[in-house]
Amino acid sequence: MTTPIHLQQLVQPWFEGMPESTWFSSLTATSIGVFSLLVVYLFTRRLMLPGIQKVVTKLSPERIGVLAPMLNKLNRRFAGMLCCVLFLATFDSVYPVSELAGEVLKTIGQTILIIHVGFIISSLVSIAGGIYNQLEFAREVPIQGLIQVVKLITFMICAILIVSIVLEKSPTYILSGFGAIAAVTLLVFKDTILGFVASIQIAANRLVTYGDWIQVENYGADGEVIDLGLNTVKVRNWDNTITTIPTYMLVAGSFKNWRGMQESGGRRIKRSLNIDMNSIRLADDEMKKVIGQSIVLKDYIKLSTLPDPVSNLGLFRRYAEGYLKRHSKVNTALTLMVRELQPLNHGLPIEFYCFSEDKRWISYEHLQAEIMDHLLAVLPLFDLRPYQSVTGQFSPPASAPTSIKPTIKVVNNTEADPRQ
Repeated sequence: MTTPIHLQQLVQPWFEGMPESTWFSSLTATSIGVFSLLVVYLFTRRLMLPGIQKVVTKLSPERIGVLAPMLNKLNRRFAGMLCCVLFLATFDSVYPVSELAGEVLKTIGQTILIIHVGFIISSLVSIAGGIYNQLEFAREVPIQGLIQVVKLITFMICAILIVSIVLEKSPTYILSGFGAIAAVTLLVFKDTILGFVASIQIAANRLVTYGDWIQVENYGADGEVIDLGLNTVKVRNWDNTITTIPTYMLVAGSFKNWRGMQESGGRRIKRSLNIDMNSIRLADDEMKKVIGQSIVLKDYIKLSTLPDPVSNLGLFRRYAEGYLKRHSKVNTALTLMVRELQPLNHGLPIEFYCFSEDKRWISYEHLQAEIMDHLLAVLPLFDLRPYQSVTGQFSPPASAPTSIKPTIKVVNNTEADPRQ
């Protein structure tokens, strides 16, 4: 088997007769090797890999085009890996160094090669995740946590290989020592391990995904999920602050997800109006006649279906229910009713329960206000008064309900958050 000729021997004749021919030939061989690595890097980084990227992008510009930053990073790392491979493959025949220096340079080259391979795998995983996130069902089954786990395992393997190269030991020798530091490893990576398990449960059970509106009272989170990571979940609250929650707490604890409301046919409106019980009385023939002649009321109250006797509050409830059923922005396919609640010391609550077709916050709040404004405005037509707490003001008698201009107190029976 023939021994390969060293590059220094090939350039040695160029410097014959010079006093430092050996030094010049060594410097020339090293310069040629370094220059060759630079040419390979620039060729692959600037010409070959960008050309391949352009061809791939033309095949699918919508999906691949948005991944250009990730592809550029992959190109840079791949070019670096090729240079490391070329350096190690040609080291013995190109670079004239001592044995000790050669061992050190080879170790450094192998270490850099392993690091580049790890980063290349990380880039490929990120690109795969970016392509996956463009799919329709990606929002329902996020895999950001799994991507981070794959990257973590990749870099752990790279770290083991680097340590084994530096110590000149087999990787199995390094792994055999893990049993002694298992307790420390579990302590250091406790949150990561819990987050990994939680990420699998969240993805499998579809507990939460990007864009979901969640409430986690223990952490003061109330807003939209913007990031689902291995260790943390980021929530942009409605005041534009960011709350960070440990991922495993979504599984270990409890939280409220409003996705069901967003995917349903409507958003619930549950408001109540307290009626002064002193203004409730039986409806006489004159009131029924007024209702029958009123353009506003007769379309919502069918006098032929009324019980006899009927109270003015009963008429108001029937009118309110008819008004809600005919409202263009109320979803009548869902539960709709007007009911009386338990009488209290601040009046008789009348609750309006229905669902808004438009689930957007601003439209939803406007519809609630529109309904309450209208129902409050028609109360005097039924000789009813809303309950009010009066301090230092004259309270008119119940016999003259139409002559008063009441100060109205409305009780909101929604849950703690006004966006419900």
